Amino acid sequence: MAHHASAGAARGSMEIVPYSGELDLELPPVDVKRQDSLYRDATMPAHAHHGQESWVRTLRLAFQCVGILYADLGTSPLYVYANTFKKGVGHPDDVLGVLSIIIYSFILFTMIKIIFIALYANDDGDGGTFALYSLISRYAKVCLIPNQQAEDELVSRYRHRGKPSATLRRAQWMKNLLETSKAAKISLFFLTILATALAISDCMLTPPISVLAAVNGLKLRAPHLTTDETVWITVGILVVLFAVQRFGTDKIGYTFAPVVFVWLLLMAAIGIYNMVKYDIGTLKAFNAKYIIDYFRRNKKKGWVSLGEILLCFTGTEALFADLGYFSIRSIQLSFTFGLLPSVLLTYIGQAAYLRKHMDMPDISNVFFNSIPSSLFWPTFVLALIASVIGSQAMISCAFATMSHLQALNCFPRVKILHTSRRYSGQLYIPEVNIFLCISACVVTISFRTTGFIAKAHEICVVLVMVITTLLMTIVMLLVWKVSIWWISIFFIVYISTESIYTAAVLYKFTHGPYVPLAMSAVLMLIMIVWHYVHVKRYKYELKHTVSRDEVKDLLERRDLKRVPGLGLFYTELVQGIPPIFPHLIEKIPTIHSVIVFITVKRLPIPHVDVSERFLFRQVEPKEFMVFRCVARYGYRDELEMANDFVQVLVEYLQYYVRDLNLYEVGDEPLKIIFHSARVESFTWERKPSGHVIYAEEMLTPAQSFSELTMHPVSMSSRLAHFQTGKMNLEEILKIEEDQKIIQREVDNGVVYIIGESEVVAKPHSNLLKKIIVNYIYSFMRKNSRNGEKMLSIPRGQLLKVGITYEI
Repeated sequence: MAHHASAGAARGSMEIVPYSGELDLELPPVDVKRQDSLYRDATMPAHAHHGQESWVRTLRLAFQCVGILYADLGTSPLYVYANTFKKGVGHPDDVLGVLSIIIYSFILFTMIKIIFIALYANDDGDGGTFALYSLISRYAKVCLIPNQQAEDELVSRYRHRGKPSATLRRAQWMKNLLETSKAAKISLFFLTILATALAISDCMLTPPISVLAAVNGLKLRAPHLTTDETVWITVGILVVLFAVQRFGTDKIGYTFAPVVFVWLLLMAAIGIYNMVKYDIGTLKAFNAKYIIDYFRRNKKKGWVSLGEILLCFTGTEALFADLGYFSIRSIQLSFTFGLLPSVLLTYIGQAAYLRKHMDMPDISNVFFNSIPSSLFWPTFVLALIASVIGSQAMISCAFATMSHLQALNCFPRVKILHTSRRYSGQLYIPEVNIFLCISACVVTISFRTTGFIAKAHEICVVLVMVITTLLMTIVMLLVWKVSIWWISIFFIVYISTESIYTAAVLYKFTHGPYVPLAMSAVLMLIMIVWHYVHVKRYKYELKHTVSRDEVKDLLERRDLKRVPGLGLFYTELVQGIPPIFPHLIEKIPTIHSVIVFITVKRLPIPHVDVSERFLFRQVEPKEFMVFRCVARYGYRDELEMANDFVQVLVEYLQYYVRDLNLYEVGDEPLKIIFHSARVESFTWERKPSGHVIYAEEMLTPAQSFSELTMHPVSMSSRLAHFQTGKMNLEEILKIEEDQKIIQREVDNGVVYIIGESEVVAKPHSNLLKKIIVNYIYSFMRKNSRNGEKMLSIPRGQLLKVGITYEI
């Protein structure tokens, strides 16, 4: 009296034969609709997660934005005019020309490009160059490591919500270009790590120039103060700033926000005062005619001065990169009604003062000279504090960037701490913090003046701007459904204007910009070497994976002993058994009663829900209880402690064992993708690789099938959801027995097995490859954090297996 569940021809059909004794339930067929988390998310409008945030949270984040993001932009008036007119003002209208360039550059590059365009090219709430690369890699297979899986695209956050733009002809063309051209993949990767290296180098320069510019203001009230003394005062302040990073960005933001807020109000008030007192005619600078007159009058000198003028929007790219700390709406709100009017009024006020004091002997302190004498000390104190805070955005940017580098296997392993339980994007990396602190102090002591640091600062800012424009254009072509005319306008406007700035900066190459380029070159060397060897090692393991027959022969060896316990064998392969496994069997012919090959994989998305984390496969023969598991994380997700990880892993392994037996169809392999912790509806599809079941609400392991057989009403309800008519009691008991075996072996103890694979170049390799692999990579690997520390594995439960790969 069997019943068949009909889910339509496209979905297939399923029958479960019951035990023919007392338990004989007759259930009607149920049409199962797919209502998993992927389906629900796909029906939501784009960026709904931003639109649903409460205004209270938006205002709170907007207030924090002031303390974290805007201090760097808000302190640029301390040194922009001083560096632009360091040789004096040649013509009164030159001040209006420079002011006009500042106004329209600030609006064009900061407000329009970043605040109202680039922030929407976020990676599910994450910003920055790496977020753009991650977003692109989800729509085109540009990753150089061949570990992509079709199942990754089923993760609910993997694609932006809404209809994919790949249906558009130009998007498909761009996708094919990126996927088929190795040169395009390498170029995209190169641009990304170049921007990353420049951003980190910029983090070494922003604190010295901001703090030193503020400390120099003290010379107006203490003329006896020497340059050496101002340098050491700056170094002391920088050390304190980096020392407080361990308390977390969330606490720092609330502490700094009131100070920066008062600073912006004071700057705006002083700007209005200077404009009214000295020359209200500076408002004429809103007429772009003065830009043309400035270049016509100064020619090459005016063009070269663009390098100093662009300092007015330093911190803009960090603002984009730190989006993961805040929301789009909070940034737009605080920028439009807070930072923008305050900064522009400050520049206008200083311009008014300069037009009346063109013959001043020392223009290096024009900002402090322009403020009323009665407000000097309050302004100086706030300027000093704001300049210290101004470095915070770049430091936060460095932490976020390093987190992305770890996810893409582009940098040696470092310790990453999450400082806020509410906002996962707020990070602290001790090693990076120490490195930045030492570098900033060395730069301050070596350069000594803001002028020289400014020249080095310019190259970082302008090159990151250009790379962001290039990646943004790819996002528009590949991801966004935007008219080609709008894309063309965006690309032409920004690449042309940024090229002019870039040419002006590169013209002065020998005067200082080589410093950040040298720093960036070292960082890029580290990234390229680490990623190159990682890719080579992965491909070697993939090429030498153990075949199914070899695995079967290994497991059926007579001298192979099974010891109690659960063995977790960590490997980087997402498919197949790694070559280190037979090496272990050869050396120690003993394995645990239950073996799980674990791969911790980072997806190019910020977060992966725990219900979508695990993919399981069982290795034949089944009676040996050997499984493959891929644990998927976003690049912002924090790895659990080892014991917590095992608890969740075993829970989902129990689900898999049950469903593997319950839904298996014929002899074809079954792959189960979990969408939440319990199952009330499911679908399955026939694919070339076997069957795929999308499970929406799984039974917990505690609800054993023997208990269900004792409660026919409960079982009837469950089986109705499973589209079944009858079930074989022997199969139920088999499932329960397998689950008990797993739990028993977990209780017997868990052992973590990590392969320590040493990589060396082949004997016939060229000299360069030997230097890269045998010396540079080996040195970095020995001085980075061990895998067991990154995974928080207890030393008493750790087993390391050594092997050498020749690549």
